[in-house]
Amino acid sequence: MARQSKDLFDDSTMTFGEHLEALRYHLFMALIGLILAVGVCLYYGEAIVRFVREPINAALQDYSRTQQDERIKVMDDVQNLSQEEWYEELGDWFQRLWSGAPEEPDEPEPEEETDAPTARSSALRIAVTAYDLLNALHEALPETHPEPPESARDREVSLTLNAPEFSQFRAAANQTLEPVTFNVQEAFMTYLKVSLIAGIVLASPWIFYQLWLFVAAGLYQHERKFVYIYGTMSLFLFIVGCAFCFYAVFPLVLKFLLSINARLGVTPQIRLSEWISFAVVLPLMFGISFQLPLVMRFLTAISIFDVEVYRTKRRLAILVIAFLSMVLTPAEPASMVMMMIPLIFLYELGIVLCSYSARRNPFEGQEA
Repeated sequence: MARQSKDLFDDSTMTFGEHLEALRYHLFMALIGLILAVGVCLYYGEAIVRFVREPINAALQDYSRTQQDERIKVMDDVQNLSQEEWYEELGDWFQRLWSGAPEEPDEPEPEEETDAPTARSSALRIAVTAYDLLNALHEALPETHPEPPESARDREVSLTLNAPEFSQFRAAANQTLEPVTFNVQEAFMTYLKVSLIAGIVLASPWIFYQLWLFVAAGLYQHERKFVYIYGTMSLFLFIVGCAFCFYAVFPLVLKFLLSINARLGVTPQIRLSEWISFAVVLPLMFGISFQLPLVMRFLTAISIFDVEVYRTKRRLAILVIAFLSMVLTPAEPASMVMMMIPLIFLYELGIVLCSYSARRNPFEGQEA
């Protein structure tokens, strides 16, 4: 007597040509979804590029503020000036200037014949002590202006200077806070590249769904359940790995790499296309490496390793993790450590997962 099965696809048979036709249909549907997703990302491409640029822009602004503070300290040490409050006020102004903060509300209005953006960018507001100002007038015209009293040292006076060179200085300073392009078409090609990658990421659930509809026709019910559980876990770990890299690893890595520029006395000029490649590859490496618990579970399922091997070979595993972290990340210690530490915790999670899972081979069939 033939064994009865509850599998949904036992009653249907497909020829080789029908399989090809089903594959062609699902690939066509996946391609349609990809085209629509890329079109949406092209429409919102500027916002996506700004989002990808946020880590490097923030790192460059922090680097600029740090360099500015160091320059002010050097000026104080070399010139041995006593008006520290004046330099602090001037340093705050430069920080507001470079960060693009709005001007003070009591700033004089621009002249009528000059447009507002140019006038604001060409105005320099400084603060000096009343003693310094009166003393300068006394030295220039001693007959008219007497020597200032000592009590004037505690009072500050704000001055506004206007010159076209100030706007040029601001534009030159802002150029060091943003990525640059080295040819005419680079910005456009980067825009297309970012939109294409974002479109693939956006359409990936639909693409995987279409491929799954084709593959699921040849799987048993328990095999589909196995894919649902571990497929969802794999997607979650991949997203966590990418987010961890973008929000935790990038700030630390960029701060370390830019500090090397400061030590060598060079000005960083970040190329936009190279940063986009770096910002895509490194999160991808983290997302893949965070699949470690599932890899361990798979190796246990096919009887290559067991839980006891994972436990007894923990030191060797940490050595392998350190080596892979060095290979998968840039040649600097910050990103290596930031990848190695989570992977060690994920290794322990893999041991727990393998211990909790069923001992039998999950790929074995089930009797009716």
